[in-house]
Amino acid sequence: MLRWAIIFAIISLVAGVFGFTGISAGAAGIAKFLFFLFLIVTIIFLVMVVLGIGAVA
Repeated sequence: MLRWAIIFAIISLVAGVFGFTGISAGAAGIAKFLFFLFLIVTIIFLVMVVLGIGAVA
């Protein structure tokens, strides 16, 4: 998920450099959404590990 966020951020930067502001804004929005989704999932998994939920025996 983080990989896709980085890819969309790079697409946004490249599109912005070439003047495609609509594509740049769309890609930036997708990158931001994926990054925050990655953070939420990471925090959930870290809490599960700390609490011992779903740990492999």
